[in-house]
Amino acid sequence: MSSNRIIGIVFLVIGVGLFVFGMNASNSAADQISHTFTGRFTDGTTWYILGGLAAAVVGVVMMLPGGKGHSA
Repeated sequence: MSSNRIIGIVFLVIGVGLFVFGMNASNSAADQISHTFTGRFTDGTTWYILGGLAAAVVGVVMMLPGGKGHSA
């Protein structure tokens, strides 16, 4: 298994973890109050969700075969 694929798996796992953590945080009392009055979640929750999605996408792209440096 190539090192890019291993790093991709690590990014995917971390990304899913951050996303789940952010979704759980969005159910907190502070986030619910913020969402009620402003229509948005707190900055921290938003960063966890967006960062998790970005890391997961990077992980999936790194695991795809056929890219530069990948061995099929």
